[in-house]
Amino acid sequence: MRLRPITTLLAAGTALCAMPALAQEAPAENVLDGDYLTVGAGAVYVPSYRGSDDYVLSPVPLVKGRFKGIDINPRVAGVALDLVPDAKDAKVGFSLGPVATYSANRAGRIKDPVVRAAGKLDPAIDVGFTAGVTGYKLLNDYDALTLSADVKWDVNGAHKGMTVNPAISYATPLSPALVAVVAVSARHVDGKFGRYYYSVTPEQSVASSLPVYRGKSGWDSVNTSLLLAYDLSGDVRDGGFSLFGAANYSRMLNDAKDTPYTSLRGDANQWVIGGGVAYTF
Repeated sequence: MRLRPITTLLAAGTALCAMPALAQEAPAENVLDGDYLTVGAGAVYVPSYRGSDDYVLSPVPLVKGRFKGIDINPRVAGVALDLVPDAKDAKVGFSLGPVATYSANRAGRIKDPVVRAAGKLDPAIDVGFTAGVTGYKLLNDYDALTLSADVKWDVNGAHKGMTVNPAISYATPLSPALVAVVAVSARHVDGKFGRYYYSVTPEQSVASSLPVYRGKSGWDSVNTSLLLAYDLSGDVRDGGFSLFGAANYSRMLNDAKDTPYTSLRGDANQWVIGGGVAYTF
């Protein structure tokens, strides 16, 4: 599994299954070698909007798998496909495919009454492509280092802009049952995105008493994340139930930090903590 902020949390899970299978005392059948499906559900404690200092509990689904050589990788409220299969013994692998996500940032569940008075925003559906390169067996026989990026455009008429999310993640097993993923990522947004989410228009200023502000393009956040997954049978290769937990810290930058929604009503330091259960077959 691979990680992005929430705008990336459970997506980190994709690097776990991209790793070569553990070799010692392998089970008779490794379910991750062929077609498989992992489904899961969990909950995350997240800011009520990006930049908020109020937190809410939200459910999070998880879907991960492989079918006919196509990898299905989770994104936060979305999915990505990898159409380039790696050889089983590859030292370097590549990924390329479509990605789609749904964002309800400031579309509901806004706890701050001042920000709520500024009005809700429309949900965004972002569609684009993801690409990456992975190096295997770097520090041990089973680890993986992935460099990747998602490039997406809103097709739902919300922000109508483009985002670019580069990321680097490192996955390694700590035992046959326990796998860890650490990741660092960032996000660059264009002017349409910046104006939609970070501006305070004159109308919004009258409604909320926040000062007028105009958002622009630029890097709006950097993130670091940790994900742990533990297989309840004691071996990740035989499928069945597993538990996962994750934590993500995001620092908002530039207009995402300076907008009154963050600087006056919220906090540039953003935390996400969550966990859940998954089943692989």
